[in-house]
Amino acid sequence: MIFGGRTPREQVPAPVIETVPRGLRIAAAFSWRLLLVGGLIAVLIFLVIQFRYIVIPLLVALLLSALLVPFSQWLQQHRWPKWLAVTVSMLGTIGIVGGLITLVVLEVRRGYPRLQEASIAAFDDFRVWLLDGPFHIDAGEFNTWVEQIWETIQRDSSGLWSGVLSFGSTAGHVLAGMLLALFATLFFLIDGRGIWQWILRLFPRKARAAVGGAGEAGWITLTTFVKVQIFVAFVDAVGIGLGAWILGLFFGGFPLVLPIAVAVFLGSFIPIVGALVTGTLAVFVALVYLGPVPALIMLGIVLLVQQIEGHVLQPLIMGTAVKIHPLAVVIAVASGGFIAGIPGALFAVPLVAVANVMVNYIAAGTWRTNPHPTLEQILPPSQHYQLGDPSRD
Repeated sequence: MIFGGRTPREQVPAPVIETVPRGLRIAAAFSWRLLLVGGLIAVLIFLVIQFRYIVIPLLVALLLSALLVPFSQWLQQHRWPKWLAVTVSMLGTIGIVGGLITLVVLEVRRGYPRLQEASIAAFDDFRVWLLDGPFHIDAGEFNTWVEQIWETIQRDSSGLWSGVLSFGSTAGHVLAGMLLALFATLFFLIDGRGIWQWILRLFPRKARAAVGGAGEAGWITLTTFVKVQIFVAFVDAVGIGLGAWILGLFFGGFPLVLPIAVAVFLGSFIPIVGALVTGTLAVFVALVYLGPVPALIMLGIVLLVQQIEGHVLQPLIMGTAVKIHPLAVVIAVASGGFIAGIPGALFAVPLVAVANVMVNYIAAGTWRTNPHPTLEQILPPSQHYQLGDPSRD
């Protein structure tokens, strides 16, 4: 009966029994948040891929600016006019890089006739070895293979022409990207601080202090990375070039040593694989000029230098300088190369390093008491005593 204003005991609803365990509810809450973050990252990667012809030159400009801005500021501190300091920085960089590339091209062109003759002689020796060696390949079979290869090339000539046209299109994109990178670097040198202040104004007023301090910490890390990367490239070039020179002393001369060293230096700016890929040039030259045994020795030298870079210089020196774990360096390079090829491998480590420093700076709340971090606060003094202090720039 309900007339007394009270519900009979047997009609009071029973307490709801939770059928979902608490651990599963927590896991579900984290899952949808992780899916949201992963979706945002996927959209960001998609946009970067779609606008890669703009994003990649801007990233190259940032790396160049990380090297040139401290130098330009140093010149200005020594009473150089700003326009002259910027001009010297830009023209000096273009002159050095252009000079190195020109040196490689001229040396290769000068040695090309001899290289062509040596290549033909090496091919003839290889043919004789196949015919008279342990395989005892018949001359008719060898000629048939050569004819089949030539027929395949002729049959697929349309694909080759499309590849040539595609290369021309790619070369046009590369040229446009180079011009964009140079213009962006020039403006970063002229008014980099003004550009950063404009970006800061896009954030809410309460977040500007945190974002501004994090940006300064990331910039210090980026300048440190560029300096260490130049050192790593120098070590690779000296190691492979010196190995080729010493090999030439024992086997009667090793041509193109200087162009090979320069090519290794330029290629080593792609972490892990750069020295190995450019080192194959040294192996090919050793094979053509000196024979298979010196080529194997040269291959061993290239692999040794690559192992030193991959297991010592990149993980330990680079990882210490940019304050990320050595394993993270290797994973970042591998992931960047898998996602975006050579550009991904080139920019993976600096992006991870900058993101790591910026996130840690904001999460630690350092921006509340120290809105302008310095190199001493980002890296221990033992790790930067020879790297300079780009935070003053």
